Amino acid sequence: MRILVAGASGALGRRLVPLLIQAGHEVTGTCNSPGRTQLLRELGASPVRLDLLDAGAVRAAVLDAKPDAIVHQATALADVKFGRSLDETFAITNRLRTEGTDALLNAAREAGVRRFVAQSFAPYLYARQGGPVKTEADPVDETPPPNTSRTYAAITYLERSTIAFGGIALRYGGFYGATSDALIGPVRKRLLPILGDGGGIFPWLHLDDGAAATVLALEHLGPAIYNVVDDDPAPVRDWLPVLASALGAKPPRHAPAWLARLVAGPAAVELGTHARGASNAKAKRELGWAPRYPSWRLGFPAAYSALAQVG
Repeated sequence: MRILVAGASGALGRRLVPLLIQAGHEVTGTCNSPGRTQLLRELGASPVRLDLLDAGAVRAAVLDAKPDAIVHQATALADVKFGRSLDETFAITNRLRTEGTDALLNAAREAGVRRFVAQSFAPYLYARQGGPVKTEADPVDETPPPNTSRTYAAITYLERSTIAFGGIALRYGGFYGATSDALIGPVRKRLLPILGDGGGIFPWLHLDDGAAATVLALEHLGPAIYNVVDDDPAPVRDWLPVLASALGAKPPRHAPAWLARLVAGPAAVELGTHARGASNAKAKRELGWAPRYPSWRLGFPAAYSALAQVG
């Protein structure tokens, strides 16, 4: 197929492009930085510099590429700094998930594109009630914590728009596997403590496994939603010490919930203590996908052993 990958130079996109080419596809990759075009050429894609928030430019790019499929991987999370408000941190990404999704889908309809795969997000998405691990049939959180409502709304908008088009939304787990991962610095500096009982469940995903699942998703028609996570959703109190060890850092600190609410904000405490995990059974069954790293217990050391030696 001819495939247009929006956000092809991002953490997942740069792993996805070579896999698509190895599978025999012809790839056009978009980026929003002139410095990334050479990277895309080296990966084997035809680069296009594109602002996904410019609907006219998106239309022109899609019509010119004449793709059979579009993969929406665009975010604005490089070098992101997390604070008390998730909505502020994700402000541009939220626009890419709403305005950018609209631009791509409108252009896709005009160009006659039938396949559309979009990046969604499994961690923190599901309602914080009932069992600890959720399937795609379980409800998402309709009352998100403070300062997260716009981010939840943007994810929901992307998914609904994708499904209405007949596409596939992939609810990826928390990405890891790159030397630029956002948690590396805070964990090394012991700035990411275990809040309260640390009981919030978090599903992880190695970037290589996310790219492999995306290739498989393109072989299927929607509409569909899949959790693309590893086999081992686990509470913060379990995975955070293992991540610190893999990075050669000291064990994480612990912070009582009352103190964390004052310092980190109520959303961080609520998610760190009550978030639900996600099951990958549907993706395994319907896409034929199996993660190379079935657990972060194996993936963290594999991804960060070199960093630990120089840390």
